[in-house]
Amino acid sequence: MPAGERGPTAIRGRLLWYVADPDTEGPAARRYLEDGLLVVERGLIRAVGPAGDLLPALPDGTPVSDHRPHLVVPGFIDAHIHYPQTQVVASYGAMLLDWLERYTFVEEQRFADPGHAAAGARFFLDELLRNGTTTASIYCTVHAGSAEALFAESERRDTRMIAGKVMMDRGAPPGLLDTAESGYRDTKALIARWHRRGRQLYAISPRFALTSSPAQLDATGRLVAEHPDCHLQTHISENLREIEAVAAAYPEERDYTAVYERFGLLGPRSLMGHCLHLSEDELRRFHAADAVAVFCPTSNTFLGSGLFDWGRIRDPRRPIRVAVATDIGGGTSYSMLRTMGEAYKVLHLQGQSLTPDAAFHAMTRGNAVALGLDGVIGSFEPGRECDAVVLDSRATPAAAHRMERARTIEEELFVLTTLGDDRSVAATYVMGEVAHRQ
Repeated sequence: MPAGERGPTAIRGRLLWYVADPDTEGPAARRYLEDGLLVVERGLIRAVGPAGDLLPALPDGTPVSDHRPHLVVPGFIDAHIHYPQTQVVASYGAMLLDWLERYTFVEEQRFADPGHAAAGARFFLDELLRNGTTTASIYCTVHAGSAEALFAESERRDTRMIAGKVMMDRGAPPGLLDTAESGYRDTKALIARWHRRGRQLYAISPRFALTSSPAQLDATGRLVAEHPDCHLQTHISENLREIEAVAAAYPEERDYTAVYERFGLLGPRSLMGHCLHLSEDELRRFHAADAVAVFCPTSNTFLGSGLFDWGRIRDPRRPIRVAVATDIGGGTSYSMLRTMGEAYKVLHLQGQSLTPDAAFHAMTRGNAVALGLDGVIGSFEPGRECDAVVLDSRATPAAAHRMERARTIEEELFVLTTLGDDRSVAATYVMGEVAHRQ
């Protein structure tokens, strides 16, 4: 029976979520209940609190899923991922531009086939849920049918996804090119069909400046102006050779950021992937535009692109909002746990610290804030949609052995981000319903 047609249900376990940013508020940002209860009705959190307080008030016969002693946290959010690249992951030995030509563009042409796109969407969403990811900002291919397949599969599962057809009219094989006019037309039709249909949201998605002509970026700017509640996602300043190529393609602009500014693509709903080599002047303009810098630690290291400077990006004199992402298929894991473990290492190499609270905040409420969805997902406050992941901190022999010495919740969270992966996900809930069980 659909959740909207029955009474309340409840999820019991050790509940953990955040109500503020621990980087600024410290441990006070965290809420932790050793024996907590989520009361869910019509997919939304109706109440949260100690199980001993809430259980007596439940109507007789209310189903209670008891996950003790496991940890229950809000569903993970991935701010940048490519669903057509699931069979490109672990492609050897190339940096960004060569990697696109040798592997990615070859694979993405297959998504012209609707059957292939539908099968790819099923695998992709299976894999996200298996890793505890319940929301993602997703690049499809240039083919409108690839976005149709992804949205249709997400709607079937009732997952909240943000996605868009890639727009690119140059710099790729003919089978992957649209035009300024067709990219505008197809995107506009997809927005009309899918944006805010159920839990689906649309992201206007020019791949990056090298694969879009000025005419196409101008059309993209018109789409952004016409649909201000859609997201805009693209790539910027990932690789030094890429930056040089963009400068050659747009010689009239002072820098990479100026290309996007010229066409009205830098704003508070702009998700700008990578941001590794931005100048101080570009960072000031990012701050002024309230744009989001998306940190993709495993793809940045796998493709040899560089290290994301979290401290510099979030400098309190001109802070920039940050989201974190797997960036499959340049990234090497679908797991946000493993992604945050790699983020810790990237920051540590630069003399910076990523606390366990900051890591868990980043992949839940932090990414929700960056995506403008913090009133909807990312925490367990009443009224939010109930997407959740159940984590087993002792899922592997090595983790169980390490946990014998863990004494605090902070230690447990660090073990999960360092040793955790898909095996740590005991169950995933979407709108209060089990969508994956280990």
